[in-house]
Amino acid sequence: MKLQTTVRDCLYLNWALPVEILPEPAPPLRYQVHSWQGRDYAFASALLFHQDALHFSAVPILRFGYPQLNLRFYVLDGEGTPSVFISRMLMPTWMAPGVRLLTHQPASRARLDFPRPSRETSEQPWRWRVRRHGALEVRAWQDSPRVGEGPRFGSWEQTVRYFHERPRGYVESAGALHKIDARHPPAACWPVRAELSGDNLFRRLLPISSNGGAPWPSLHSAWLCPEIPFVFELGLVPKVQVSPGMPHPAAGRVTSPALRHRPSREAAGVVLASAA
Repeated sequence: MKLQTTVRDCLYLNWALPVEILPEPAPPLRYQVHSWQGRDYAFASALLFHQDALHFSAVPILRFGYPQLNLRFYVLDGEGTPSVFISRMLMPTWMAPGVRLLTHQPASRARLDFPRPSRETSEQPWRWRVRRHGALEVRAWQDSPRVGEGPRFGSWEQTVRYFHERPRGYVESAGALHKIDARHPPAACWPVRAELSGDNLFRRLLPISSNGGAPWPSLHSAWLCPEIPFVFELGLVPKVQVSPGMPHPAAGRVTSPALRHRPSREAAGVVLASAA
């Protein structure tokens, strides 16, 4: 099943999370783990964006557009390819049932009010608002590149590539992994400063274990991509059962700076393809 779309005004919010509080991903996926200050971390992101002109390649006339928030973890798949595992997707009520039925993706209904920074002439900051059994507001504005709490990948450009260059995405449905192969041209991005407020919506949505009521970690990095056209294809990967003797997904640790970034020829890493 091949689809095409253009993702617009995509806000990336990235966190480094201790591996020990994360659930094990569906095999054969394993977290891409990095050591920092004596502790192992894996990355998670929330992407907030508008999906424009989404359509099946075979039926270009029938097109849809809608806002979406999705949550993903950064993993290695069974072939060791840098990928993303999409754990949750929030989208308008009228779209979510069809997405679940046709693509087997973890779509849930929510109220989303997202800005269009690339089109707006008003002064910053921009505001994203989400309601789903709670509320979230993100306030962001253009700023100089900065990296907060968590492992480092070198320059700002290397940091962005780590998150973007992921040619595969995965979702889990009905006991099976569904694979998403994506490709898109390199996309421009604007470094931003972001502030989050609300009642811990991300804590409810991200499946992490309790950490004693400690506050949600601060952002590792944030940026906005004005426009990303891409093509993606959905497929099925049989789920593999993990034997009791297999190691924790931390086996995917990347400790050498030279190995932290594995560029993809297709530069398909945003894997916004999974946003359908």
